[in-house]
Amino acid sequence: MRAATRLALAILALAGPARADFAAVSRILTERCVMCHSGDAAPLGLRLDSLAGLRAGSRNGPVARPGDAASSELVQRIRGTRLPRMPMTGPPYLSEQEVATIESWIAGGMVGDEAAAGATPPAPRRPGPGEAVTYAHVAPIFATRCAKCHTDNGLMGAPPEGFRLTSLAETLSASDRVRVVPGHPEASELVRRIKGLSRPRMPFDGPPWLAEDDIALITEWVRQGARDAEGRPAPLPVGARVRFDGQLTGQWALDGVPLRVGPGTRIDKRPRPGDTVEVRAELAPDGGLDVTRLRRR
Repeated sequence: MRAATRLALAILALAGPARADFAAVSRILTERCVMCHSGDAAPLGLRLDSLAGLRAGSRNGPVARPGDAASSELVQRIRGTRLPRMPMTGPPYLSEQEVATIESWIAGGMVGDEAAAGATPPAPRRPGPGEAVTYAHVAPIFATRCAKCHTDNGLMGAPPEGFRLTSLAETLSASDRVRVVPGHPEASELVRRIKGLSRPRMPFDGPPWLAEDDIALITEWVRQGARDAEGRPAPLPVGARVRFDGQLTGQWALDGVPLRVGPGTRIDKRPRPGDTVEVRAELAPDGGLDVTRLRRR
């Protein structure tokens, strides 16, 4: 156990047990966790909006072990010793004091009753007029509609095509190919999939698909640079690979998105306007698509 944790727990112990009862824990969970972890769409079935839900854990088993905070997955996730770190909308993550409160309650046996549960969870916050769209605004959508599959040990086992949607870093990852092109939603596979421009449309368990306002919010988040929770735009992953399909709407345009086709572009099956095609390309410094392969499907 880290020195900071021991110190925080010692302070809690001196302050008395009321500092680490379920009412205190529930207030933290209500403020930072149950926006995603509540209702029938809770990721992996983990509901943190009640004591019963916390004790039941997720489809993968318990997340909190009475008397053993250190081995509890809930603690490991909010501390970041197990990934993805939670809450998904972080950083900022829980404070040291908040984490220590939860640890102390679990170590004390997870005593409590439903009457001590916090208030109704807040609705996902939407940006106000003129306010930048950040990851904190879109993360609850990913958590409740996408992360059930796009996570380790999800509904489909491993995350489809290795794409995880449980943190900002994973959402923006370009390790295989990039699905979010900051500043360019029309070239972002994530946006194209939730709109149905590329197949299969997502979420995979739809319809119903995402609500139109959710789609618009995610699209605007990408357009504004895929900002982190503190408002900083993501860098453009120049040279990253992209791959998606759609309709060829011009000689070299996909659903209106300009394609740069050159001597080195491989063109298969003589695609013509109106055809469904698959595009493989690399991102240019200006966000344009330098096509490496264009294939009629």
